[in-house]
Amino acid sequence: MPVAPAPTAATAADGSSVLQGAGRFRELLLHPGFGRLLTVRLAAQWGDGVFQAALGGLVLFSPEREADPVMVALGLATVLLPYSIVGPFAGALLDRWDRRRVMVVAGALRGVLTLATAGVVLAGITGPPLYLGALATIGVSRFIQAGLSAALPHVVAERHLVGANSLVTTSGAVAAAIGAGCAISLRGILGPADVDAAWTTMVAALGSVVIVVVATTITGGSLGPDERTEAAQALRAVASGLVDGARAARDAPGVVAAFCAVAAHRLAFGVTTLVVLLLMRNSLTDVGPLKAGIAGLGEVVIAAAAGLGVAAVVTPWLTGRVGRPGTVRIMLVLAAVALLGLGLPMTLPTILAGSFVLGLVGQAIKLCSDAAVQTEVGDAVRGRVFSLSDTTFNVTYVAAVAGAAFLAPPSGRSALLLVLAAGLYLLGLVVHELALRRWAPGPQGGTQPAAPSATDVSTAPSASVSTSSTSHRADGEPGTEDM
Repeated sequence: MPVAPAPTAATAADGSSVLQGAGRFRELLLHPGFGRLLTVRLAAQWGDGVFQAALGGLVLFSPEREADPVMVALGLATVLLPYSIVGPFAGALLDRWDRRRVMVVAGALRGVLTLATAGVVLAGITGPPLYLGALATIGVSRFIQAGLSAALPHVVAERHLVGANSLVTTSGAVAAAIGAGCAISLRGILGPADVDAAWTTMVAALGSVVIVVVATTITGGSLGPDERTEAAQALRAVASGLVDGARAARDAPGVVAAFCAVAAHRLAFGVTTLVVLLLMRNSLTDVGPLKAGIAGLGEVVIAAAAGLGVAAVVTPWLTGRVGRPGTVRIMLVLAAVALLGLGLPMTLPTILAGSFVLGLVGQAIKLCSDAAVQTEVGDAVRGRVFSLSDTTFNVTYVAAVAGAAFLAPPSGRSALLLVLAAGLYLLGLVVHELALRRWAPGPQGGTQPAAPSATDVSTAPSASVSTSSTSHRADGEPGTEDM
């Protein structure tokens, strides 16, 4: 049985976070079950960072290949779409299968697929075999991360669950960024050829080794699920689950507004990602310690990761003073100003500064969105809302990159695209306000519904439902529920 059900609206809304107390940090880290899950999470996301950056470098920086904007969009779609395609199925099936066994088997399979993909690269094979290998590897990783989120309530007490989500998600995002930095550094040392990319990709298998070793020390059945049905029933439930998630989100005013803000960020971030990748490869040159090319991309990743870390500390403080809608407003305006002030010069120092700001903004908006889901959506449908959001926002990001690919010059120097991205943030602000006013039941700005509806309240959910509410929260882009 889980230690506690998913946190209630009261515990989610009080702004408590593990980052706010050293005592909570120590208590969480000393708990053997939580420590093992955290170790698996860090190993999985570090390996994902290495794998994705190694393949991204193969497509973007190999001198023997033409890395035009369309190829960049294709490469990004390869590493991101698996989360959107596999996510809903992973969450449903993990409520049927023993999650500890999933971690062991999926960790081993992930290692095999990583080495197989590296072999494809080493053999100089391109096209469908390479992309299929990447899709399969990242798809298996989705099961591991979703299983970790679903298992968390089995090892963490209710009073620490929100803080544990914050710590796990933020540290996982940082681990992925570190993994990407390791891959980029290795490519810089080994060289840009295919054989060098293959050796870098193989390093990602080390994360799989750690996953299997640590997962085997966990007692079988201790991570749930507590109730199981046939897997085929779960497959049939996926499609209707996404529809149920959309209905539940529609009936929660704060969730609608927050989703609009996140969608605006994902669109704008997709556009700026393409611009930065092209600039680093084709236009910029080194400026002192600041590097262009693949090394410069590593510095951008580090800067964005620093923004994520700052957001984990700033967001709870800011929401306690201006509320979630106020925090979202500030972040959307800050992002637009940063793109115009720091993005348009298109120099290495300003790009790094802008990456830090956008990392902070994106994480803060996602934290507010997750908190809105946790406080305004009933436990019985909360997992489906998270699944819907993960799928929608990953597809939105890829669509933005694909659309920008047809407008961007190969050099990446496009003031039009950066102005467009800034405009998307401001449009997101307008839609956010309209959503609050249209769906808000009263003068509170839509942060809480006036009265609970059938989709807002779940009475006596089963243990399996409680765990399923967290099973979809391991997404490619970081997010948590620490408010």
